[in-house]
Amino acid sequence: MTTPRVPRLSHVKRPVRIIVGVTLTALATAYILLKIDLGQTWETLRSANLWWFGLAVTIMIVTVLPMALRWKWLLAAQAVVERFWWLTRAYFVSYTAGQILPTSIGGDAVRIFEVSKRHPGRSGDLTAIVVLERGVGGAATVFLGAIGFVLAIGHYDVSAYLWIEGMFVFGTLLLLVLFFSRTARPHLARLRPLLRKLRLERPLRSFYDGVHHYRDHPGLMLRVFVFTTVIQAVRILAIWASCKAVGIDLGPRIYYVMGPLFFLVLLVPFTLNGFAVREAFFVSFLGSVGVSADAAFAAGFLFFLVTVALAAPGAVILLWESMRSGARPEVEHG
Repeated sequence: MTTPRVPRLSHVKRPVRIIVGVTLTALATAYILLKIDLGQTWETLRSANLWWFGLAVTIMIVTVLPMALRWKWLLAAQAVVERFWWLTRAYFVSYTAGQILPTSIGGDAVRIFEVSKRHPGRSGDLTAIVVLERGVGGAATVFLGAIGFVLAIGHYDVSAYLWIEGMFVFGTLLLLVLFFSRTARPHLARLRPLLRKLRLERPLRSFYDGVHHYRDHPGLMLRVFVFTTVIQAVRILAIWASCKAVGIDLGPRIYYVMGPLFFLVLLVPFTLNGFAVREAFFVSFLGSVGVSADAAFAAGFLFFLVTVALAAPGAVILLWESMRSGARPEVEHG
């Protein structure tokens, strides 16, 4: 008697992801169209201040350098040695890929693929490192969000967004327990028979061990967390600059409430490159503090252009590498 073949999990989930992504895109687009006046929005965008836009782009590009350094630290803890400038290059290339793949998740997959080619047989550890890096980024963003809500008390009424913040806080704490608590390991072991049937036990165990490894590096993890919090705090100013570019005259304080939530929402691969979800979030959040829907949408669209500009260095790198590869003379065999 033959054993029935278990379908691959990715094949099962792909149609669901497509349906959910299309549905969310349609809902977000409909919400935006109901809120804005296209003519007024175009006028707002046309008169945008390019100096503020340039500041937003500069902030996003410059902060890639410390992010590459953070990645280098985490790789070194797993005895994976890489050059800082190559990691910076990989980061920029991942942002280019993120323009055609689902939000930051697609870019992370490209980073894993790139470094795996240079370190064969370490894909489990390398995946764990990138996901851990993303998790630390999420935890730092949640921390900033908590600070932001304290700053908002008595200044802005954004209580409707507290449940979103609470959801991310709960999820972060749950993941910390699952990956770093020794008492959780026996409970996770009960899932082995199911994972074995789905042919997922080996890759997931390798991934789990790769993340759990950092339990023995508390000093590194604290340094990475503080470093990431500072990076995220600076990157929030890019949202402030994008809003200033379209004439939204709010102080930086409110963006330390909005920014962490925005970055957390974009971590979830709802749509291709966050299309419509990003702009809908701007319209919803800024609308709650009295900003017109037209200006809020314009700010969200301008921030999308910031992310496009962030992808430009990676596109130039890929083009240059392609030209150099094509220019290499072929070796004649005689």
